[in-house]
Amino acid sequence: MTPMDLIDRKIVAALQNDATLSVAQIAEQVALSQTPCWKRIQKLEQSGVILRRVALVSPEAVGLGLTVFVAIEAADHSPAWRDNFSETIGSMPEVMEIHRMAGEIDYMLKVAVADMASFDAFYRRLTEAVALKNVTSHFAMERIKSTTAYPVDTLTR
Repeated sequence: MTPMDLIDRKIVAALQNDATLSVAQIAEQVALSQTPCWKRIQKLEQSGVILRRVALVSPEAVGLGLTVFVAIEAADHSPAWRDNFSETIGSMPEVMEIHRMAGEIDYMLKVAVADMASFDAFYRRLTEAVALKNVTSHFAMERIKSTTAYPVDTLTR
């Protein structure tokens, strides 16, 4: 991957903050004309720096007010098990994120559900779908900070 220069990083920071900005608005923010700015945005998309542009939604507003972090210890570590786990868990709509971890926990899931009854139904599907050694759930009581924006350095280099 080609390293990003300062202008690329400023474009990425602007789009992370507001993906609805027009090319003209972004170009003005990064001190470029529109055509070179648009070409840079296209290059950032083609190179995989910008994965997609989405709307961020309030989970409570769409009826998903309970966030649960689910720590999983795998029953197996074979490639076949990992593939089945990834495919099965990845297809569950409640699962917002899946992380393979280092240390005592093998996987960490971020799960969004409406309430405890919905989580219980999810938990039952999870434990029936894949062989697991241990599952520990941690319920978020309050979301203090939530961001999707990575801290892109827009001051130096």
